[in-house]
Amino acid sequence: MSSHIPDTQRAWVNVTRGTPPQALLFKDDWPVPKKLAPGEVLVQIQAAALNPVGYKLMRVLPDFASRRPRIPEFDFAGVVVDANGSRFSNGDHVFGWIPSSNVRDHDQGTLAQYARVPADALINRPPNITPTQAAGLTLTGLTAHKAVVTTADIQPGQRIFINGGSTSVGAFAIQIAKIKGAHVTASASSKNEEYVRGLGADEFVDYTKVSLPEYLREKGRTAKFDYILEAVGLSDPSLYTESDAYLSPMGAFMSVGPQPKGISVSEFWNIGKTLFAMFRPRILGGNKAQFINFVALNDQKGLQLLHDSVANGSIKPKVDSVFDFDKALEAYDRLQSSRAVGKVVIKVDPSVE
Repeated sequence: MSSHIPDTQRAWVNVTRGTPPQALLFKDDWPVPKKLAPGEVLVQIQAAALNPVGYKLMRVLPDFASRRPRIPEFDFAGVVVDANGSRFSNGDHVFGWIPSSNVRDHDQGTLAQYARVPADALINRPPNITPTQAAGLTLTGLTAHKAVVTTADIQPGQRIFINGGSTSVGAFAIQIAKIKGAHVTASASSKNEEYVRGLGADEFVDYTKVSLPEYLREKGRTAKFDYILEAVGLSDPSLYTESDAYLSPMGAFMSVGPQPKGISVSEFWNIGKTLFAMFRPRILGGNKAQFINFVALNDQKGLQLLHDSVANGSIKPKVDSVFDFDKALEAYDRLQSSRAVGKVVIKVDPSVE
């Protein structure tokens, strides 16, 4: 290990349950995790990206379930400083993520100057993108890959509807589906139409002006969708429960999972209805197409696809805004505003682009 690696570092630490201002403390004496297990490397973080799941876990999980205090977040770009016998070399510029199991087991996320990371959750950063562009590729990119490629195995000419085309998962899903030759219809609000069409969507629908089930039912009169990807995290199950009219029974309804906006009775009632709809068999009136709820898993093929597609320009990283390391709370404010289009990124190393 290089002698210049310090014993302590600057880090944002999740110390209690609550909103980011309540839950996070800035530390300048947090230990650097120098003791690595086989298969792990030590990375000096250049930039880290925020994900909605980060602040949602802060607000919802009690301390005993979250193993606080711990460093939050998953995505990053950085430089390998201890390759630890892996396929990488010290000085390699990489991007990747810390899978949730590692965050939980080692109290280690990416809002810090250094992180211990499984080597198989990393890949070299293409030289045509900067660390701030690369920082937000992995978690949402792998989620979209899991849906479009691993789960759906979408084929040229097949039709997919993506609810939430301007979300990070939706944006990657549009681009990956187009790489695979699919016909993509995507929803967002009218202010994001140009953005969503620019990602490659063939058709656009403004969900604020129409009922999506009614709109899709009309579309289904001429051709049903092979797949639907619900990338918003809606708790209301109607997009699925009414889908026999517009979703092929041989296809699937894929969802990032219902993500309640609050703790109201109506939200939990909707989640209960969604769970009931997911598991109700057809003989009891259930839907013909399968409901698939999925989460991102570490996947080298997915990482390689992200790398190659970014390197050749078929996937373009979308960055909404970049904040200095000491402005992380402002970055969370931006993410929670619902106005961000693209990734909200924090520069851990102030010298990088």
